[in-house]
Amino acid sequence: MRKSIILILTLCVLPLYTSLLPAQNKKMNMADYEKRKMEFIQKEAGLTQAEANKYFPLNSELTQKKFELHKLHRDKVQRIKDNSNISDEEYRRMLDDDVEVKLKEAALDKLYAPRFEKVLAPEKLYRAQQAERSFIQKEVSNFRSEQGNRK
Repeated sequence: MRKSIILILTLCVLPLYTSLLPAQNKKMNMADYEKRKMEFIQKEAGLTQAEANKYFPLNSELTQKKFELHKLHRDKVQRIKDNSNISDEEYRRMLDDDVEVKLKEAALDKLYAPRFEKVLAPEKLYRAQQAERSFIQKEVSNFRSEQGNRK
């Protein structure tokens, strides 16, 4: 559950981060973010280069699928919100869709679990997942402190 929350924060907050920056400031460089994330995970999980070469493409594939899942959800929610008179039924649909997204995300995790286990030993897989969570928390914290400094 915590993994899902952190991933959702990453998928939702990082695009917001780039859209909130004033025009005179640079937009977030996603390639740089991904590079820093991979370096952090590789170091913290103790991955060899060969392990990293197998793990990161699979991890990126899963992350992209989850991103697409959340994007579809955000689009549905936005279409409903664009209507100024949102009915209880539309709110109910948004709530139901929230649950469906979580279930689909869990199904993706379950589908990818055996694939990850073929790539990394359980300990390294656990450490890599924990390192990714830690990295994302750090990025969100940095984002929040930067926002606080701008006010």
